Amino acid sequence: MTDTISAPAQPSVPPAGGNGGGETTARQVAGRRWRAARGIVFVIFAMVIVAIILAALKPTVTPGYLDPTEPGRDGTRALVEVLKQRGTPVTVTRRSADAVAQSNPSSVLVITRPENLRAADVDRLRAASGDLLLVTPSRALLEALAPGVFPAAESFEKVAAPGCSLPAATLAGRVDFNRDSETYEFPPGAVATSCYRADEFARVVQLPPAAAGGRTVTIIGSATPLTNEHLAKEGNAALAMNLAGARSSVVWLIPERPRAGSGGDTALRDLIPHGVNLFFFQLAVAVVLIALWRGRRLGPVIAEALPVAVRSAETVEGRARLYRAHHARDRAAAALRAGALERLVPLLGLPRSAAQDPAAAQEIVAAVARRTNAGEAAIGAALYGPEPADDAQLVGLTDFLDDLERQVRQS
Repeated sequence: MTDTISAPAQPSVPPAGGNGGGETTARQVAGRRWRAARGIVFVIFAMVIVAIILAALKPTVTPGYLDPTEPGRDGTRALVEVLKQRGTPVTVTRRSADAVAQSNPSSVLVITRPENLRAADVDRLRAASGDLLLVTPSRALLEALAPGVFPAAESFEKVAAPGCSLPAATLAGRVDFNRDSETYEFPPGAVATSCYRADEFARVVQLPPAAAGGRTVTIIGSATPLTNEHLAKEGNAALAMNLAGARSSVVWLIPERPRAGSGGDTALRDLIPHGVNLFFFQLAVAVVLIALWRGRRLGPVIAEALPVAVRSAETVEGRARLYRAHHARDRAAAALRAGALERLVPLLGLPRSAAQDPAAAQEIVAAVARRTNAGEAAIGAALYGPEPADDAQLVGLTDFLDDLERQVRQS
């Protein structure tokens, strides 16, 4: 028993300034922590990469986006010029009130850039006469002008076939939507024509006059086929001309961005890119998976016999090395004192509970002093004193406690 207590003081434990066991143990602890956390680090890293990819796939919007007067790649000047050449006049307006005033039963009102429309603009557009072509409409615009149609998920399939009986789509054939496009859904049994489907959702939806207040309303979930850059690809030009030029004239509404402080009414959910929603959804899924992975060890504690016998001296030495590596002299001293008290109390004829009872401290110190040649002050400091200041004091405490126990046994 005495050898077991004195094991930490053997020369096999490196001195306080040594480079042996302490650093090796620290490296081992760091390695274990890395192995335990690397799965989480890799998951977070993968999510960041996915977020960057989603952001890269999201097309940027330039100031001239869908502007009929813009000759750049994101403008729609080419489409407007082709419509004019085919005898369909195009009137460009930037105010919803002017668009409503200039629309008529023989015109198609093309509404673009819905993020710039305020609630008052959306209400005003209800009074527009003639057919409507809504380009990537917002939820508020759908609720006002295309009842029963709701936005669904985004589709990343670039080229798609019509897959419907709508003449404007069947004559155009395959269309290149490029990057991502919005899709739409409507209740079963609703009177509507859906084209260019992605799974069960459609990129182009047309409501007949019976379902849209006496006028035809067409929704297209991507503005790419209308732009100068992509107009000549696949059947983009044919689809754009068939939808926008379905009547004798076109009124093209491209609302200006609301001025700062004008109190825009665009809903927050319409301003958040779909990729951000996907990122947070992936984050929630990852957190759940990590929780399940880390919780695989939960369950009742099962007692198992060790596969090999471990000498008590080796166990004590291993624990001493851990204490030394973390400079835990307070815990080491507390363990030594608790062990000494547990062994001394029965030898002194006191109940075992006295070892953990602070009120019995004075009685224990006095009993030990009567059976040893040490003073009560030294015994009290050894059994109940403060934390050792350094490793040398900890070794001295071990020797003193060992000597006290030996004298009590021999008395």
